[in-house]
Amino acid sequence: MNAQKGQPVAIAIPTMPAVETRERLSDLFAMHHRRVLMAAYRITGSMADAEDIAQSVFLRLTAGDDLAMSNAGSYLYRAAINGALDLLRRRQTESLDSAASVPSQGRGSRPEAEAAAGQLVECLRTALGELSPRAAEMFTLRYVEELDNREIAALMHTSQAVVAVTLHQVRSKLKKRLSEMERGNR
Repeated sequence: MNAQKGQPVAIAIPTMPAVETRERLSDLFAMHHRRVLMAAYRITGSMADAEDIAQSVFLRLTAGDDLAMSNAGSYLYRAAINGALDLLRRRQTESLDSAASVPSQGRGSRPEAEAAAGQLVECLRTALGELSPRAAEMFTLRYVEELDNREIAALMHTSQAVVAVTLHQVRSKLKKRLSEMERGNR
């Protein structure tokens, strides 16, 4: 169609269809997840932290146009390293802040610690009950049944990328909810 004189011309911008985007994300996840996870683990020393970092790295891919980049493996690896280093820096700052605020005497006895642990378990159960059934099932399969993301994906007929993103979102929601519950108990 010809544009009339003085009229703006519409330009079609090619976009990656949603199905193709999901397939590309799944491919990138399958190719690079282990390397990203192990890079974060070597720095943090915690598999749970490494999983959080790896999932954050892959979650960022869904938000941008990074799926088409030719050096995605290098980008993901560096992002995992930077994420792990940022986590260590945050933890160091938090531990310095909390150490300064804890009095040197009266740090709590064993029965108090056990009571606090019991309260935490109850808060976690309550928070899990507030999740969607699918999200709660994925969380339980991963952290109670100790299945890996590949096994969960196969069981729930979805991709590893969907499992990883869902678990990341669930952990974020649970952390926030548990924090709110803790503030409410004070």
